[in-house]
Amino acid sequence: MKRTTLVLGLLAALTGTVFAQEGAVPKGIPHLDHVFVIMMENHGYREILHNPNARFINNYAKSANLATNYFAVAHPSLTNYLETVGGSNFGVLSDNAPDWHNGACATNLSTGIPNTDIPPSSDICPISGTGTDAATPALDCTNEVSGPPCEVNLDGKASYGAVSTTLGITIADQLAAAGKSWKTYQENLPLTGPNRVDYSDGNFTNNTDFTKINPQLTPPLTSGDIVQLYAVKHNPFAYFRNVQVGSNPLVGFANMVGFDGSGGLWGDLASGKVPSLSYIVPNQCNDQHGRGNGTAFCNFDPVSNGTQAGLNPALIQLGDQVVQKLVTAIHSSPVWNRGHNAIVLVWDENDYSVQPIINQVVTIVDTNYGFHGLQSGQFYTHFSLLRSIEGGFGVPCLNHACDSSTNTMSDLFGAP
Repeated sequence: MKRTTLVLGLLAALTGTVFAQEGAVPKGIPHLDHVFVIMMENHGYREILHNPNARFINNYAKSANLATNYFAVAHPSLTNYLETVGGSNFGVLSDNAPDWHNGACATNLSTGIPNTDIPPSSDICPISGTGTDAATPALDCTNEVSGPPCEVNLDGKASYGAVSTTLGITIADQLAAAGKSWKTYQENLPLTGPNRVDYSDGNFTNNTDFTKINPQLTPPLTSGDIVQLYAVKHNPFAYFRNVQVGSNPLVGFANMVGFDGSGGLWGDLASGKVPSLSYIVPNQCNDQHGRGNGTAFCNFDPVSNGTQAGLNPALIQLGDQVVQKLVTAIHSSPVWNRGHNAIVLVWDENDYSVQPIINQVVTIVDTNYGFHGLQSGQFYTHFSLLRSIEGGFGVPCLNHACDSSTNTMSDLFGAP
């Protein structure tokens, strides 16, 4: 109890009105001991469901519980990652890198001015404090696309206004305050850790000095030759000021590890020593995002039009096999049969979903208890996912997870 009080006091000192956008602990979710969130990339509901190249995922959707009316919130990727862990975009509507360790910059929350693609914005000031996030219109004609056909957020009908009392923390802060543990497992994170790393292939990073690799090749190697497997835009926790400055070790860089090595995903699963929340992010080939300078299996989809015909089938198969490997490893872990546990497989967004393509994504919830084989047509979003995980861990709802319009995913999590 003393430890919890101390951490809450520290958060209060750092953020001012700490509980401005924290509400009651959500009801309707059974107590959860461990949650494994697997984040996949840039494919919509109809691109994955009934896709013959995603056989494991489709069988998994039948054997576990499937959300048939679940929506990513906005665009691009980073915005959705932030929304899954913090219930807000925090004024970030771009995939820009952090403005690492800049203590003098004004946050987007404090200015109320979003960080956008159009017009181009600078690197993202480390998120902290309270302030105004960015509105999410049903149709966005000003960011990523400069005009019609506009980009579709959510289902093209729902929207969110900017909220002036947005609190700049994540579920990581909440779990630390409650005495619970968390990690984000980021595939191909370099051994040096995430600090100041915008992208990496697991060895070389944006910080590599290629002039010191001799003899020089012709043409010489540059950072552009790096296949960006790890990307900070898929590591939302790294964008927060308290993480970057290390003011609270319980939410610091030490909680961000790779898949391999001591303390990595595979080792933790094998030993059963996993945190309460495991936020698992495969690399940008394995998560179905794709890279232009990778292998043929990792190439971007030829056409991003919301249809299966426009996809790179090898990229879909690759992601399907990776999901099978992850789910099998979790099911085989000694921790899976201890207590109440859940796996959530979710896609971040339907890539560039211009009209009439809606931002619907596949979301599968698999538990070691309760109901299975359920399909839910309830309207859910990334905010619903955060709300449900918070409820299972007994911590308060955060930001838009507290909205009266945000439904708790009680049916999918097998509530009595």
